[in-house]
Amino acid sequence: MISNLLFIAGILFLSMACRTFKGRFFRKLGILGILFASYLTGWLIGGHWELGVIFVAAWFFLPWIEILTRIRKLRLPIERSVERQPPPPRQAFPHLGRLTTEVEPLGFEHVLDAGWMFENHRHFFRVFYNSQHRCDASITFIEQEQFAFFYLSLCSRCRDGRVFISWNYPFSYGLRLPSNFVVNRIPEQLSPESLYTAHLQFLANHSIQSETLQDQTAESLLTHIQQDMQDLVALNLKNGLLQRDGDSLFRYSRNGMFFLWIQFLRDLARFS
Repeated sequence: MISNLLFIAGILFLSMACRTFKGRFFRKLGILGILFASYLTGWLIGGHWELGVIFVAAWFFLPWIEILTRIRKLRLPIERSVERQPPPPRQAFPHLGRLTTEVEPLGFEHVLDAGWMFENHRHFFRVFYNSQHRCDASITFIEQEQFAFFYLSLCSRCRDGRVFISWNYPFSYGLRLPSNFVVNRIPEQLSPESLYTAHLQFLANHSIQSETLQDQTAESLLTHIQQDMQDLVALNLKNGLLQRDGDSLFRYSRNGMFFLWIQFLRDLARFS
């Protein structure tokens, strides 16, 4: 029994060490190691290979705890008014100042702070604009009760309606994006400079020149944020991932909850 425990602990230790590498191969190897250790726990410690299979399968169904306990109860307004507002207090979002000082030297000008609030939910946007490359950058802070996270996104809007976005959104996105959105999701925790470089390369890969992009102002950027959110909710109400809850609220439908789970599995395969 002791030797089995030490063997499994050794596999877990090596697997976690692999997860610290930036290379995708080692990170995937770390995930496989954790799954293998889970199987061995059921087989060698539990005494049944079927129990090992159950332990492995449990990892894939783990997101349902979050989906059934928090997401299922989530209610948000269909109409959300994005307005100029002060940034969150430093103790709530201590990284805002540092990120601002890293974004501005890249040729971006801080043009507005905006957001919306509903009960215990808050979305805050600090928006920058680079007039040379007609690109806006946003530091987005999302706070939901005791849960909070932030991400950086870069956006270039073509005159033909296409929207090219590079971001380091930390989770699988929970809704279907409009067909005119072309997203470059970057899972690594890159610096703003590296993310901006990746975005410019993303545009070059799609043969997008500055001349084909819309020029923006602070007011038009605010309007786009508002319109993008409304279009996103409308699209997902139409495709059935969201459903109305009364006249003014929406929530995830059963299809939407399964969509969230599938997104998790896709991310596990692509970015682990």
